[in-house]
Amino acid sequence: MLKWSIPVVALLGAALFLAPASSAVERAVPVPVPALDVKPSKGEQVAVLAGGCFWGMEAVFQSVKGVHSVTTGYAGGTAKTATYAQVSTERTGHAEAVRVVYDPRKVSYGTLLRIYFSVAHDPTQLNRQYPDTGPSYRSAIFPQDDEQRGVAAAYIAQLTKAKAFPKPIVTKLETGAFYPAEAYHQDFFWRNPTHPYIVRYDKPKVAAFRNAYPMLVN
Repeated sequence: MLKWSIPVVALLGAALFLAPASSAVERAVPVPVPALDVKPSKGEQVAVLAGGCFWGMEAVFQSVKGVHSVTTGYAGGTAKTATYAQVSTERTGHAEAVRVVYDPRKVSYGTLLRIYFSVAHDPTQLNRQYPDTGPSYRSAIFPQDDEQRGVAAAYIAQLTKAKAFPKPIVTKLETGAFYPAEAYHQDFFWRNPTHPYIVRYDKPKVAAFRNAYPMLVN
């Protein structure tokens, strides 16, 4: 989301949120099934993904069958903690991200990556997503173990070889702790359905997911 005060958003909302958005927000990009995936296991698993404003990312993955919970927050960076005020300075190195807790017997890590690349964000935008600019809005995957890292790297290579996108994929594999965001950022999509940013940029993502992956909708 744009890091402005509420009064500024109110004044500029009409001009900003009615401006054309990239078609990647409004419909799924057809991407192949990952050739390599994490082996199914018992118990919950975690995926941490960054791709622009975490409001929309959270809503998309909350809609996925087999996902138990999604938390918005901040990943990467050098600080030992992270808050919205700190990350907004673009000096901490953190990215807005989501922590997805899922049942690998119902949805695989590779499937989550497929959704991530096809509807949750545009992996070709460097240090930005649509109206939001800065490194905190970068496209990044934070593998939780070596197997996830291998699957993510292989899938990026697969998508690149398949020329799934008209521009190069800029998604990076990173490391770093995850810090939950403030309470008012959690479930923001569902609690603020008429918010201009949600209506313009995030509702189309959720709709794209539901249309492209009906069998995965919870």
